[in-house]
Amino acid sequence: MPEIALFYGIRVTMYYDDHNPPHFHAEYNGHKAIVEIDGVRVIKGALPSKQLKLILAWCVLHQDELMQNWELSKDGKPMNRINPLV
Repeated sequence: MPEIALFYGIRVTMYYDDHNPPHFHAEYNGHKAIVEIDGVRVIKGALPSKQLKLILAWCVLHQDELMQNWELSKDGKPMNRINPLV
């Protein structure tokens, strides 16, 4: 599961050949969530409130890059790192 970003202790990953809808995995201090890229919403799991706000803001800023990585993962190609939220 490639790490595509890491910021404020939040690790963002994507699996190859993962199920639809397009999404990524976010993990913070033992909390895990799956975030839908298009809908910018948690579809499974939970993060603490502060980290949830950060990851959703990051998702909005990087939706195009996240979708590009989703397509790369579907083709089994290496994914790109995405700039962290600063």
